[in-house]
Parts: sequence; C-alpha cells; structure tokens
Amino acid sequence: MNQALAELRKTVEVPLERARAMPRSVYVSDTYCQLEIERIFRREWFCAGRSEGLPNPGDYIAFELAGQPVMVVRDSDGRLRAQANVCRHRSSTLLEGRGNTKTIVCPYHGWTYGLDGKLRGAPGMGRNETFDRNACRLPPIRLREWLGWILITLDEDAPEPRERLAQASDMVADYAVDEYRQTFFEIHEWNTNWKVLAENFMESYHLPVCHAATIGGLSRVDEIECPEGFDAFNFHTVQKDESFRLSVAHPKNTRLRGERRLMTYLFAIYPSLMITLTPGYFWYLSLHPIAPDRVRFFFGGGLSREFADEPEAEEDFKTAKALLDRVNDEDKRCTERVYAGLCSDFSVPGPLSHLERPNHEFAAYLATMISED
Repeated sequence: MNQALAELRKTVEVPLERARAMPRSVYVSDTYCQLEIERIFRREWFCAGRSEGLPNPGDYIAFELAGQPVMVVRDSDGRLRAQANVCRHRSSTLLEGRGNTKTIVCPYHGWTYGLDGKLRGAPGMGRNETFDRNACRLPPIRLREWLGWILITLDEDAPEPRERLAQASDMVADYAVDEYRQTFFEIHEWNTNWKVLAENFMESYHLPVCHAATIGGLSRVDEIECPEGFDAFNFHTVQKDESFRLSVAHPKNTRLRGERRLMTYLFAIYPSLMITLTPGYFWYLSLHPIAPDRVRFFFGGGLSREFADEPEAEEDFKTAKALLDRVNDEDKRCTERVYAGLCSDFSVPGPLSHLERPNHEFAAYLATMISED
C-alpha cells in the first residue's frame, strides 16, 4: 500500500474530538499526487466555471482535466457542450485558453469542426479510402449544470450531481443561486498543494488572523456552525455583519427571512469546488493539482440578481472584487507558508479544532476515493 495512503487511513479512523491534521506525506508525495489525479480527478465531477460565463454561441474555455485536454463550448443552438480538445487527424490540441470562435479549426492541418464537434472540413483527404467524415467527430464528455455551475467528468459512470448534491440544493433554495450573475472569472496558479488551499477554504478558524486586515472583523467566528457534512460535500455557515451591504440580503429580496438575510454558506463540493455564497454576492474556486507543490484554479464570482439589477451594479462589483482580491492575496501568503512548512522535517500533524470538522471529513473522503482500485 502507498505509505501516504496508509498514514491517511490512520488519520481518519479517529473521531473529530481526537483528530489531527492529515500527514505531510499526502501533500508532498509525487506518487500520492498521481493517485489523486487518477482516482479522483479522472472519476469525479470538475467545475469548469459558470454557465453565464459562456453566454454566447462560440464562447469556449479549454483546459486540462486529469491530463486530458478538454473544452467546454456554447454551440450555435445555445447548448453547452464538453468535448475532447484533440484533433481526430494527428491529435493536435485545438483550442487554447478562453475566447469565441465560429468553428473549431486545427492549427496543424486545418481540419475544421463545428461547435457541436462534427467534422466539417478535412483538406487533402479525398484519396484516402478509409476516411469517414462521420467517424471523426470530437469525442463528447459528460456535462451537467448545477445551480448555474458547469460540471464535467471523464467518468461515464459518475453519479449525477443533481442527486449527489440534493441536500446542498435544498439548503440554499431560497437564495435563487442560478439567478446570480458572474461578473469576473480568472485563472491562477499558486505554489502550494491543492488540498492546502481546499482546507483553507473549508474552515473559518483562520479568518481573524489571516484576514485581520480585510474580512476577519466582519465574520462572527464565535457563531460559526460546522454541522456534519455529506458524502459529496461539507459545509459551514457564518453570520455576516451588516456593515458590508453586499454580504446581506438586498432590501428587494423577499425570499430570505430572519437570520438567513445575513447567513453565508461555505460549501466544499468534493473534490475541489469551493463556494462562498452570501445573500448579496458569491465567489468560488475550482482547484486542480499540477504537482504536489502547484495548484491551478479557476476564480470566479459575482452578484445576486437584486444587486446585479441596480444602477450601481458596476460600482458594487468593483467594491466586492477589490475586497476579494485582497482576501485572495492574504490566502496566497497563508497557504504558501503552510506548504513551505509541510516540506520541513519538523512538520507534524497537529490536533484539529472543532471549527475544522470539514477538514476531517475531507480527509475521510480522500481516503475513501484513493482506496478504491
């Protein structure tokens, strides 16, 4: 058995009251990182952003998922499609980054595909007797939308997100999340392990210290609730201070009542979609490991419908984004410091706070997934 996995299993065998952080081996081991890519990221659902982030026919995003070049494209009928980003001729990758295109043209030999993945043109192939245009369609990849997020998977047998995340959907049904509007989307790379960044999101224990200059004073940490999570996600809630107007319900929002008008949900959708949802705005991270010491992530967010409809929406967005950028910078420093410490021979897993229940549940999820052959 892989040593890191064996150490992880021992970690998750104990209850939260006696739990410790995950062993350093699961953060620094190349072998274990490859197990995560093969047994988690090739099998689970991965977030490619928000549906409204690709609003027009021809809008696309191209990236790697578990070593596989993939693309998500809005086709001419307005449907979102996920497809292999590999030409059916000599296997060149086709699209790069984000953009808009009328057709998908191979940059190597000019084979041309429609937005639906069907081959439209293949110059110079008239003399090949085995050439079959209909057999050269770009392979489709499973795609689903959940509360406005685009989820894709390489596994044809992965359970449907709508079923696995039903409890999360129910928790925030009165937030009308699918009506929130994305106002920014960025791609970042940090020098830390993807799990360090995921765990940083999962607990608000660090807010008063790591974020003392930004949101630390706006969150009532003593009122944080960390209930037991579910097989597909964990969560906790924070009551926000009304002094930051975007974090509480808009006066026109009649769906949220009582304390829910100030309640922020922090969801960790396994394996790597982290969502902060407030009554007024949201932001999210979609994490993917590059190496044990490197993580690439999508960073997006925006406003609730009521705030987005205001004449001051642009100014509200600037206010929220400026804050989020500062918070992100603080998280970058904190998580890169954690990884630097994990690489030390002096690193020993410390005891967890009750505020870190989500971290312990995340460790149990990882142990289960990595153990499955």
